[in-house]
Amino acid sequence: MTNDATLQTNSAHVPAGPLPTKTEVAVVEHDTLKYHLLGPSLTKAGQDAVDQQKVSEIIYNASKGSKFFNNEEYKDKNLTHKIDKILARKRQLERIDLTSDLRRADEYIAELELSRDLSQTVVHVDCDAFYAAVEELDHPELRHVPMAVGKGVLTTCNYHARKYGCRSGMAGFVAMKLCPQLICLPLNFEKYTKKAQEVREVLAQYDPRFQSASMDEAYLNITQYCTDHEMTPDDAVSQLRAQVFEKAKITVSAGAAANARIAKIASNRNKPNGQFRVASDRATILAFMRDLPTRKVNGVGRVFERELDAIGVKSCGDLYAQRAFLCKLFGEKAFRFLMQVHLGLGHTSVRPAEEYERKSVGTESTFRDMSGKEELRAKLRWIAEELEKDLARTQHKGRTLVLKIKLHTYEVLTRQVIPPKAVSTADDLYTYALPMFQKLERERGPGMKLRLMGLRCTHLVSTKKEDVDFFGLKRPILASTNTSTIPTESDAHGHEWQVWPEDEFETAAREEREQEFNQVEQLSQEHERNHQTTKSNNSNDDSSQTIDQTSTRSQQKASEEADRRLRRETQTDIPAYPKKEDRGSDAKPSPTAQNSDIWHCPICSRPQAASDRAFNEHVDYCLSRGTIREAVEREGTLNEE
Repeated sequence: MTNDATLQTNSAHVPAGPLPTKTEVAVVEHDTLKYHLLGPSLTKAGQDAVDQQKVSEIIYNASKGSKFFNNEEYKDKNLTHKIDKILARKRQLERIDLTSDLRRADEYIAELELSRDLSQTVVHVDCDAFYAAVEELDHPELRHVPMAVGKGVLTTCNYHARKYGCRSGMAGFVAMKLCPQLICLPLNFEKYTKKAQEVREVLAQYDPRFQSASMDEAYLNITQYCTDHEMTPDDAVSQLRAQVFEKAKITVSAGAAANARIAKIASNRNKPNGQFRVASDRATILAFMRDLPTRKVNGVGRVFERELDAIGVKSCGDLYAQRAFLCKLFGEKAFRFLMQVHLGLGHTSVRPAEEYERKSVGTESTFRDMSGKEELRAKLRWIAEELEKDLARTQHKGRTLVLKIKLHTYEVLTRQVIPPKAVSTADDLYTYALPMFQKLERERGPGMKLRLMGLRCTHLVSTKKEDVDFFGLKRPILASTNTSTIPTESDAHGHEWQVWPEDEFETAAREEREQEFNQVEQLSQEHERNHQTTKSNNSNDDSSQTIDQTSTRSQQKASEEADRRLRRETQTDIPAYPKKEDRGSDAKPSPTAQNSDIWHCPICSRPQAASDRAFNEHVDYCLSRGTIREAVEREGTLNEE
């Protein structure tokens, strides 16, 4: 058996000798593509004994020739070209004196060591195969057979299915090739939400200010609980897990450590229904991180993993030897993030998700290719209504409205408008979004086909009542007693929170997973459409076709709802920390700012001429080439080539 750690992905290290032939290059390129096609859920528990080489071959052959495959192949070739540039840059750096860079890196490491806090116990709790576990309560007969939740795309699967290589984010028809006896159930979010609430009621007993990371996982700081109840962290976590099982009848796994980063990694160590604690001492933490594959770190996705692997960084322990190169190759933020990963540092503070400062609220929907004028307007209206609900739930209005569409060719286009007032109602959202959509229709011509549409409000205005005193004045912020050298910032409630660069990398990795989910869903729809066409051509039974089409529409509707709900979970419950330069973005844009001769691209942050058409074309260019991730992971990457 071959696991993900042994699967060869490095196309960069070519031994000295004759240049490779075109055939050899093609083989290497397709090896990297096959690894890429394994998806972002490769590190999910239950995959260690799976022959990933076999799984990648099945995915490769099942998707070959599809739009999804062509798109993934294009991205893989671009990444390979990008890695070639990184390696060329590294060869240049190896010929010059990097003493000052090495000294600077060592100074930063020393500074980070001074900030190490070993006084807290943070726990990451993760429900085991959550959706599947909830379904098994209603269908006990499925507990001992391979089963999954989700039709077009699997949202989760039980551990029996994982032994075959099935996992979340995988196209249903691909999973059936891996495991023909797999049983797939439709999503039921109402059921999952109720069960999640039962779990959260238990978590609140250990930390009333626990932080939901998604519907089925959360962070807790149990330091105070252990002190008050004179318990060890191991005993407290064991008791918590038992209480969850007693109340919700599902199992959870947990990781405990000195900070959130290590706790999350640890929670995956003894899954399912287990726990693992990394002792809160420096030597143990460094040893734990030393041999840990970089992909196991939250914030390192498939792309960043390959780039690091290309320069010889396979495990977190390898980062130290490359510390002088990291800043020049990947940028300042990546350097800081990776040094903190190497040292095993992370958040020690935990707070409720709703206390994060939101920068935007949005709703997107993926669907089959759609081109009808009335159909598209109905879809836009529906999205406006969904966004109204999200804005009401988060208690915000938006001063800027952004429309996003994805063409059937996978090209992403966005347009934005600043309404004369902050908007939140479906009527206002639709009214201001429609002209932008009509303009895109005119630009693209008749028959414009879409597969995704979304609306997002930015420059938010809170509709919550201010925390005021008897005289109507905002309550003062009490002085902080925090003496840590870790940088902090205050939120709207006056609380101070640690600021770590990993938040942007975790956001980028999450966006990569969401993008993958959308693309796999489109692959599934493309496969289903081809299957329906073949079935229709080979059958003359009209009534049978009607039943099939009705079933397809039902599955499509369920798929759209799943897509929307999954986004809502990730966007609401795992918000990213705001960048320092974005703080105060809720302030009303000044006339001077709006009339400036220079506009800054929200993706790459580069200044652009103040022209509607030129600015929108530039934003389209950024989005369509996946530079969201580059902008997050790189700050001035490869400026010197």
